[in-house]
Amino acid sequence: MQNEKEKFKKDFIKRLISFSLRTLDFCKIDTKDRRLWVVINQLIRSATSIGANVVEAKSSSSRRDYIKFFEIALKSANETKYWLILIKELVSDKNKAEELLAEVDEISKIIGSSVLTLKGKK
Repeated sequence: MQNEKEKFKKDFIKRLISFSLRTLDFCKIDTKDRRLWVVINQLIRSATSIGANVVEAKSSSSRRDYIKFFEIALKSANETKYWLILIKELVSDKNKAEELLAEVDEISKIIGSSVLTLKGKK
C-alpha cells in the first residue's frame, strides 16, 4: 500500500513537471498581439506554481502547513484554467489550449481530492 502511494506521488510530480514544460512550450506562441503578454506571463506563473507548491509541501513543518501548500496548488490550478480560457480565445491554436485545459482540470481534481482527504472530509 505504501509503495503504491509513493509511486503515485512520484508519478504525479512527474505529471506536474510535464504540464509545466508543456505550458512553457505553448507560451512560445507568436506574441505580436500585446494583449497576450500579460496573460501569458500570468499563465506561466500560475501553471508552474502548481507543481512548485506540491513539491514544497514535502518539506512543510506541520500537517497544517502541508495542507496549506496543497490549497495554494489548487488555487493556482484554478487560476491556470482562467488564463488558458482567455488565451484560447485570442490564439489560433485552440487545440493545444484545450489539451492543457483538460490536463489542468484533471490535476485540479486530484489536488482537490487530496485536500479533502487531508482535511478528513472524504
